Amino acid sequence: MTRIIFYERSTDASLWLHDLARALPEADLREWQPGDTAPADYAIVWRAPRELFANRPDLKAVFNLGAGVDAILDVERKEPGTLPPNAKLVRLEDSGMAQQMVEYAMHAVLRYMRRLDEYEALQREGRWEKLRAHPRERFTVGVLGLGVLGTEVARALTTLGVPVRGFSRSAKQIAGVSTYAGEAQFDAFLDGVQVLINLLPHTPDTEGMLNRRLFAKLAHGAYLVNLARGAHLVDDDLLGALDSGQIAAATLDVFHTEPLPKDHPFWQAPRVTITPHVSAETLREESVEQIARKISALERGESISGIVDMTRGY
Repeated sequence: MTRIIFYERSTDASLWLHDLARALPEADLREWQPGDTAPADYAIVWRAPRELFANRPDLKAVFNLGAGVDAILDVERKEPGTLPPNAKLVRLEDSGMAQQMVEYAMHAVLRYMRRLDEYEALQREGRWEKLRAHPRERFTVGVLGLGVLGTEVARALTTLGVPVRGFSRSAKQIAGVSTYAGEAQFDAFLDGVQVLINLLPHTPDTEGMLNRRLFAKLAHGAYLVNLARGAHLVDDDLLGALDSGQIAAATLDVFHTEPLPKDHPFWQAPRVTITPHVSAETLREESVEQIARKISALERGESISGIVDMTRGY
C-alpha cells in the first residue's frame, strides 16, 4: 500500500485529506504531526519543517503545493541533507494558477496603459481631468521569467496589441513575443520596457534582482508588477525609484514578510498598489487531480513532468 504524509498549516487539512483520499482510495494517507517518524513513500507539503523530511530514506517524491519550491530549497540550503537523496522534488504545474495569473497581469497592464490608477487618485481629490492613455504601440511589456505561468501571461498579453517581450535563462520561442535569453541579452530585454512583470523563480541567483540597477534600464516612468516572490525586490530601491520618477507606480502581490507589517512604508506610498498574495492561488481540486495522477504514474514506474532541477531551483 502506498503511504502518503500530508502537511499544510495554513488551511483546513481535512479538506485536502478528504479529496486526496477520494483520488487515491488505495493509499494509506495521514496528516503529518510532529513526532511522526513512521515510513512514507510520498510527502505532499507546503512550507514543511525539516523534521518532516528527516530519516526518511524510502521517500520517493515530495510534492510541493505550489509552483515555487523556494521554501523547501531554502531549508535544504541551510541544512544540507534535509531532503532524502533519492526523493524527487515535484512542483505543481498550473493547476488553475495560469488563468488567475493571466487575469491579474492583464488587469495591471490595462490599468496602467489607460491610466486608471491615476483616475482613482483624481477621484479622491475631486478633480475632473482627462488624461491621455499611453500609446498602445509603444507600451512595451516585459515578462521576466518564462516558466509555465510566465509563458501563459506573455502569450495572453499579445492579444492586447502591445509589444511583448519575454526573458528566460534558456532560449524559448513564443508566437508574437520577442524573447531574450541569458545574461548577455538581459540588458537588451530591459531597455525601454514600460511595464515589467516579474514571474521569476526564487533562487539565490534571482534574489534582490529587482533593484536600482535594473530599474535604471527600464523606460523612464516605467511600471513594476511583482507576482513572484518578495525576495526578488529590494524594497528601498523601489521606494527610491518611485521618489525619482524612474518608476511611476508599482503593483505588488508578494513581500519579504507576509502579512506585510503595518509599519512598512509601502502602505503609505501613494503609487504602490498592494494585494495580499492572491494573484494565483493553489486550487485544491485541480492540484489533487494532478498530484494523484503523478503518484499513480510513479507507482507504475512511469516518468512524470514537474520534477525540480535541484541545481537550478526550478
